Amino acid sequence: MSKHNQFTIDADIRKANTLPSSFYKDKSIFEVIKEKVFLNSWQFVGDVSLLKKTKSAHPFVLLDNFLTEPMLLTRDEEGGIHCLSNVCTHRANLVVLKSGPANKLNCMYHGRRFDLKGNFEFMPEFKDAKDFPRSCDHLYKFPLKQWGALLFAGLNPSFDFQEVIDKMMERVGFLSIGDFSYDKSLSKEYSVDAHWALYCDNYLEGFHVPFVHEALNKVLDYGNYTTEIYEHCNLQIGIADEGTETFDLPPDHVDYGKNVAAYYYWVFPNMMFNFYPWGLSVNIVHPIDINRTKVSFISYVKDPEKLGKGAGNGLDNVELEDEFVVQNVQKGILSSFYKAGRFSPKMEKGVHHFHLLLSRFMNN
Repeated sequence: MSKHNQFTIDADIRKANTLPSSFYKDKSIFEVIKEKVFLNSWQFVGDVSLLKKTKSAHPFVLLDNFLTEPMLLTRDEEGGIHCLSNVCTHRANLVVLKSGPANKLNCMYHGRRFDLKGNFEFMPEFKDAKDFPRSCDHLYKFPLKQWGALLFAGLNPSFDFQEVIDKMMERVGFLSIGDFSYDKSLSKEYSVDAHWALYCDNYLEGFHVPFVHEALNKVLDYGNYTTEIYEHCNLQIGIADEGTETFDLPPDHVDYGKNVAAYYYWVFPNMMFNFYPWGLSVNIVHPIDINRTKVSFISYVKDPEKLGKGAGNGLDNVELEDEFVVQNVQKGILSSFYKAGRFSPKMEKGVHHFHLLLSRFMNN
């Protein structure tokens, strides 16, 4: 990326400008984001229900039509879970084509075989090859972190995802994340005609809630809406009025005595973890093109009796309201006369944090 396209965000939110409009509408910048941001961070890759038995494998493509990285989850004979490249180290054929039981990983193209940890085991017609096999003949193994049933892979991560998990656990550890169950009926995907970062910008502030989300605004106490900033994630805390469904916080909890209706965690660059009294809504923002994004809502339920109540109610309507606004911003960002904006020091701390991280990753 040329120096002309590098970005500087003032660390002092009171003086800072937002990212310039060129960030959102320059196709070359969109391409650089893949290498600078997404390849150096972590991604949600599913949960342990994808590997219900030992000696099994599950192939998938990470952020298809953007990163388009063929990957593979395996569970070995000891029960260990691994995240591997699904690309054969011989001629780049896909190794595993469907989910299911697997004693070994066998490439159907020329018979190269790996164990469930990705280690090279056998290749026919290679007895005369010199200096073979080498370390590069094993399947590439991605760093993997597990949080409850949730699985995260780092491609070439520049930070430790355990630090993010530990930070979230400070607030939501009392919920016993391991007890949450995936609910397919509550999980949906949305197509948004806007740049992926505009969607994140919108998520990262409660400033718009009174103007855009009439029903949600009746549940949340806008005056007590707060944002906390951490290293590679941040937290928005939704406080509710009396009578609204809230968390039953333990006495030693940092927020004990507060009517907390929701904990909204954002993790750089494109993951949201929305905790409600009923459970968790994981949102993954998936770039497709410079003006097209897929957003996945993946639901994990802890207490079904609390569904349909409080801040975690009507998520579909909230999403459609957000889409309407973000798609209008996408149209406005194309203006020749809009260059950049300013941040509200009180209400846009999360957006400022996002832009700071983007500028740092892009400039490295």
